[in-house]
Amino acid sequence: MYAPRTTPWPLVALFTAGYLAPYLLPTTVGRLERGLDLTPTQAGGVGSLLLLSSAAAGFLLASRVERTGARTLARLGLVLAAVGYGGAALTTSVPAVVAGAVVGGFGSGTATTVAATRIAAEKDPHRASALGLLSVSALAGVVYLTVPHLPGHGLTLAAIALTALAVWPLTARLPGGTAGMAAQAAVGSAEADGSGAGRLPYRRSGMVLAGTMLLWSLAQNALWGVSGRIGVGQAHLSEPAVGVVFAVALGAGLLGVLGAGALGSRLGRALPIGGGTVVIACCIALSASATGLGSFAFGEIAWNTLYPVVLSYLIGLAASLDARGRWAVLVGSASSLGTAAGPLTGSVLSAQAGFPVMGAVLAVGLLLVAVPMTGVALHAGGRALLPGAVRRRGGHPAAVVAATTGTPSGAVPEVGAPEQPVVEITLDGAAVPARGEYDTAAATQAPGGV
Repeated sequence: MYAPRTTPWPLVALFTAGYLAPYLLPTTVGRLERGLDLTPTQAGGVGSLLLLSSAAAGFLLASRVERTGARTLARLGLVLAAVGYGGAALTTSVPAVVAGAVVGGFGSGTATTVAATRIAAEKDPHRASALGLLSVSALAGVVYLTVPHLPGHGLTLAAIALTALAVWPLTARLPGGTAGMAAQAAVGSAEADGSGAGRLPYRRSGMVLAGTMLLWSLAQNALWGVSGRIGVGQAHLSEPAVGVVFAVALGAGLLGVLGAGALGSRLGRALPIGGGTVVIACCIALSASATGLGSFAFGEIAWNTLYPVVLSYLIGLAASLDARGRWAVLVGSASSLGTAAGPLTGSVLSAQAGFPVMGAVLAVGLLLVAVPMTGVALHAGGRALLPGAVRRRGGHPAAVVAATTGTPSGAVPEVGAPEQPVVEITLDGAAVPARGEYDTAAATQAPGGV
């Protein structure tokens, strides 16, 4: 019998607390603009500072989680999020709001870093990540349905702060010091695949993927940061109606997460990444030029359905470039920088040229980056690693990440890679004579079992 899988609820909750701020970005920016009498560019700048601070936390703390302790860093991040966002929600002073957003953003980034690091060490990281995405999407949907009916500039900020406080008690179940087993597993994996501290594999492909991911994420969040203004100002919808559209779109995103997991590697990586990005570009152009409920809702819902699907394949592609996960970290950091620059980019483009032109520019940019992304997916393709093989042989958690997303692992030879030499070992002594008759039937281990 298989042991029952335990759900890492503390990590799911921490993931939710860290990711909630980016998910609520459109209503946060819109509320700051209207509540504090800011220009669209200024409000978008505050959103970009929040996300940039969150990205900075990931760069600074990614390698310190095990040494400092997941529990300590998680609590620090939750405190910073509660204090920063809570303070920004309680004041109308623009400098204080900006400072609170920056502090809160660093707290969100810290919580996200701890959650991502610990989820990667889980036996089933894809399941934990999917649960986190489902949780944050559901919570953000509830906020979008309730906040538009209440006044005030800081309601979304207060919701993020309260979420951080609610997650605090669950951090008691996180490890407080260096995770020795995880460190040993990482060392063992590096020795097994021969990577050690050597040079990065697929350097050109990794750099291309990191650069295109920065632009890809920038385009997504440039539209997401101004979507609320498009719905209210151009599509002529009320704020509650826009909130309902966003809630439905996030619900469709849940279906996208589930669909990506069910689809797996059946279509490879090139088609979902390249074709999906092309369709996303069309959705962005449609949403940015919407003048009514139908076109706005269709563009937002279709876009939010496809976005997590393509993103999951991009994460898997980055993981396949290096079994130790170094390219996954670098590509993720580049994506964070693009996410941070998105709101300001969208605000500047829309202020200078209008929403339809902004959407056209972002769509053309996505079509351009789809070409090198697809090229990397085709060039770096290898033999897929089955999740069962990893679990039977006790692979490193990073290999499990690659397996659950349908990606090859460095521990498995790629297509065209040289086979390992076979060494014959001579044993002393006479051979054991063959049995003359069969024994009684009994349960035996499956091939490859331990």
